[in-house]
Amino acid sequence: MSAEAKTPSLSDALAPVIFLVAMLASTAHVFGADATGPNQLVLILSAAVASLVGKKNGMHWEEVEQAILRQIAVSLQPVLILLIVGAMIGSWILCGTVPTIIYYGVDLISPSYFYISASLVCAILSFSIGSSWSVAGTLGIGLMGIAMALGLSLPISAGAVISGAYFGDKLSPLSDTTNLAAAVTGNDLFEHIQHMLWTTVPGFMIALTIFFFLGMEGTSTVSTDDINVLQNTMSETFAIHPLVLLPFLMMLVLAAKKIPVLPALLCGTLVGGLFAILFQWDVIITLANDVNLGQGYAIFKGLLSAMFFGYNSETGNVSMDVLLSKGGMQSMLPTIALMITAMTFGGVMMGTGLLNRILDSTLRGVKSTGDLISMTVGTCIGTNVLVADQYLSIIIPGQMFKDTYQKHKLKPTNLSRTLEDSATLTSALIPWNTCGAYMSATLGVSTFLYAPFAFFNILCPIIAVFYGYLNIAIPLIKGKEAKRSIES
Repeated sequence: MSAEAKTPSLSDALAPVIFLVAMLASTAHVFGADATGPNQLVLILSAAVASLVGKKNGMHWEEVEQAILRQIAVSLQPVLILLIVGAMIGSWILCGTVPTIIYYGVDLISPSYFYISASLVCAILSFSIGSSWSVAGTLGIGLMGIAMALGLSLPISAGAVISGAYFGDKLSPLSDTTNLAAAVTGNDLFEHIQHMLWTTVPGFMIALTIFFFLGMEGTSTVSTDDINVLQNTMSETFAIHPLVLLPFLMMLVLAAKKIPVLPALLCGTLVGGLFAILFQWDVIITLANDVNLGQGYAIFKGLLSAMFFGYNSETGNVSMDVLLSKGGMQSMLPTIALMITAMTFGGVMMGTGLLNRILDSTLRGVKSTGDLISMTVGTCIGTNVLVADQYLSIIIPGQMFKDTYQKHKLKPTNLSRTLEDSATLTSALIPWNTCGAYMSATLGVSTFLYAPFAFFNILCPIIAVFYGYLNIAIPLIKGKEAKRSIES
């Protein structure tokens, strides 16, 4: 903020937020599941309201514009990731990786145990590689395809995938958010992970129990004959073979070796294209659909079409055509637009000082440990909503509450755990947050539809608040440790 700008009042800070909430509620009522596009305009209009408040308080447009650009810069890596994931999905369908996962998966996984199995497998894999995004973008795609082939609920399936992916990510020492939360609060990484077990394990156990009963109560809407027809159509269209699973396995190895995500995804996409040439030559020619081209150019056209426009299945089998007609960079563009408009709003809120004004007001009225943890959870969720980035939702409240936890003689592991319980986990439940946008675009289910079934992500913040008010697993700073903390 410029030197001559006034400190905003609380009513100033809340005005854009109230406008945003009212408009989002209106678009949800009017447009329903098709509200993604209108929500982009709502975020831009809300940013305009915040800009006008900043102007009233003495801010210059150039300052606001720079704040917007800084915030959008935060989203550029997720934007590139989304584009390459879109290309990779198209590439993996074309090369037969996704069809093969679905083909074998419908035989191996019982519909009654699908939800709990999907969540457990994603949890194990995510813990191994430390990335919920990588799990959703690889195994998650295949699991969603299996769920669709079996006629199971896609929102519940997406909730199971996300619950498992975030459980493993949260407890993995390889996870970037886990390391960030420990670093921001000055904690030892493994002490931080150990303390998270108090909320994470009960939350996941409850989530798995719910998924178990949902699987028992639900029934597949697809008959055995329908599944057999689907598998036969897939085997007639694609070369179904364990070898075409290698692009998927390669991606897991790259993730486990902590290869940066962008080059890893690009490798996965290109290897998928190579395997398509080796195993699915006829499928590429069919997708190119241009008799005037020689085979070489037809292969070139088919590969690029799958990566940009997505794979288009036209077998006549409705289930398979719906199942495999997806992917491509183009499919990610609406999600990217939503992320950029959200970052625009977040940038104005930060640049004009409105976000800090809201955060400062949350510290008033804290009288107990439960109040403090509740305030932390609420602040992290609010920052996720307003700034649309999980990393900032860890950093900003982490810095803001660090001294307050110390004054209440609470060990910093309480803060780091609460940051993860709220900032990390709720990011996937907000449609315009980078995490929510990514999960929705990758798994093919609206955030509003899967959010009620991401039980683990919902339960952990509740458990954190519950523990706070009952003083369960809330270690205190004592003796020499307290003295060292004060001196630091």
